[in-house]
Amino acid sequence: MKIMIVTDAWEPQVNGVVRTLKNTTRELIAQGHQVELLTPLEFRTIPCPTYPEIRLSLFPKQRLETRIAQFAPDALHISTEGPLGMAARRYAIKQGLPFTTAYHTRFPEYVQARFGLPVGLTYRFLRWFHGPSRAVMAPTPVVVHDLEHYGFRNVVLWTRGVDLDIFHPQDAHALNTAHPIFLYVGRVAVEKNVEAFLKLDLPGSKWVAGDGPALADLKTRYPDVNYLGVLSQPDLAEVYASADVFVFPSRTDTFGLVLLEALASGTPVAAYPVTGPIDVLADGPAGAMREDLREACLAAVQIDRATARAWAERFSWAAASEQFASHLKPVVPAASQDVHQAA
Repeated sequence: MKIMIVTDAWEPQVNGVVRTLKNTTRELIAQGHQVELLTPLEFRTIPCPTYPEIRLSLFPKQRLETRIAQFAPDALHISTEGPLGMAARRYAIKQGLPFTTAYHTRFPEYVQARFGLPVGLTYRFLRWFHGPSRAVMAPTPVVVHDLEHYGFRNVVLWTRGVDLDIFHPQDAHALNTAHPIFLYVGRVAVEKNVEAFLKLDLPGSKWVAGDGPALADLKTRYPDVNYLGVLSQPDLAEVYASADVFVFPSRTDTFGLVLLEALASGTPVAAYPVTGPIDVLADGPAGAMREDLREACLAAVQIDRATARAWAERFSWAAASEQFASHLKPVVPAASQDVHQAA
């Protein structure tokens, strides 16, 4: 099958959406599909005003439509709701082509955390955007239920995986500080609630790997924390394996790929009992979820590394990518389909 994936999230961003699309593309190709990605790298872009790592494509209509028409995909998937996603949606509706979409991020909650905009307004926009989609792919059963609660239609499950070859237990000493070592990996932004981790009174030492708009402020206010910046996957794998506990303070993630990466590296997880951690950890023995994050951190220290690794082995990108492919809809002229009203 010829699959075109349109995404506004791509390099130089380092986040779960980009990693999901890279791993999914790799697996789809391995399964015999032909995959074409349409990303901001092909367009003139400007940095997002509040988040310069995010590149916004300018005037993508003509080139995007030409690329889709030339590739002539058997299935069209629109992964994000940015300029490229909007242009692809508009083109598909105009041509009467069915398409699928994905819900990667709790965008309404992020916008509320950063700008104070009520979640209801943002969900109204997202319902409009995803309304014509033949399948809205969500990463966990909880998110599927939440979207249906907000009036989304055709919501299906597309779970996630982890690369068990890259992320694995190893005798690593990348973090050369006092034990126990508590680690956060991810975007350093207000919606990730990183400060909830940094302000905890914990023994040992704390490390943060990642970048984002809140990093400079947190460095100033928490100088005793160790900061690593953005790392390559091999270096990140070594960092995961060097930590004693992976701390996930976010309350607004849809899944949290970093949870699986840490577990695959043999590092138990401490988190709040919210969407994301609940879906990954469930009632299993690989992590500790508490409303008191400090208690969760101290409980996670006691978890065996082999237990964490064994739990991660339940997740594979091959299975997740097969699930993705099963939700795709064939691109055929469909003038009779009542999708034009959503344009």
